[in-house]
Amino acid sequence: MDRDVMVVGEALVDVVRTADGSVGEHPGGSAANVAVALARLGRTVRFATSYADDAHGRMLAEHLAGSGVALAIDPHVVERTSTAAATIGADGAASYEFDLDWRLGDVPTDPAPAAVHVCSFSAVIEPGAGTVRALVDRLREHATISYDVNVRAAVTGTGPDVVASVESVVALADLVKVSDEDLELLWPDLTVERSAARLLTMGPSVVVLTRGAEGATWFDHEREVTVAPRRVEVADTIGAGDTFAAALVDGLAEEGLLGGRLPALAPEVVERLLAHAAHAASITVSRPGADPPYRAELV
Repeated sequence: MDRDVMVVGEALVDVVRTADGSVGEHPGGSAANVAVALARLGRTVRFATSYADDAHGRMLAEHLAGSGVALAIDPHVVERTSTAAATIGADGAASYEFDLDWRLGDVPTDPAPAAVHVCSFSAVIEPGAGTVRALVDRLREHATISYDVNVRAAVTGTGPDVVASVESVVALADLVKVSDEDLELLWPDLTVERSAARLLTMGPSVVVLTRGAEGATWFDHEREVTVAPRRVEVADTIGAGDTFAAALVDGLAEEGLLGGRLPALAPEVVERLLAHAAHAASITVSRPGADPPYRAELV
């Protein structure tokens, strides 16, 4: 049996207010979205997270189970389930205000996963970030590590301390996914291309830069490869980056590349990986909330 993927990080409920004033609640959180997306793509997923035994927590539990995500630990180590109040603009972009209660219990690591994915604020704020980094350090000998920077300035702020925390996780990762907005927040004095190149010097084999409607670029130590996005009618952008990150991990699994450090990849493999991720993300943005596609939809 193939080794599974462990996703580590936050699960929360998005309370979404749209441009027409309507309000809805959707299960989400960057890590939860990745776990769901991977499971819907057919991967076996263990999810290490936390939420409370309350109405929002039960919504999350039902959502995760319904998509086939297995929990790696008992998540009930917090007093309330975190929420993100998301406001959707006329262009479909979301802005957030967070109410968080985040920490992580002890995570069993046997059997070792083929890959570990970490992301967003859960990898850089305490309590919890130290546990995440220690877990990654413990597993990286036999697991491929992916990290989606996904800066949430409303939670972490910006500045040297946040940059140092992000860099400490980048140094443990094999693949780093980062958006142009992330880089502009972290290194406002540099172009996004220079910032992406800087990340590549810190240890990862690959940095993938996403630029929304301008597509995505793969940076490794031999080449840059850019793909255009798929054109779709955008409902909102919630979960788009998370789906893109999940589909990159799924694509690496499909190529038989998970389970340690990433080798140099042929250009056609890189193009397949980026196209797959862009396709999956385009489906997510075409429908409300973080609703990643199932593999059967990627036709």
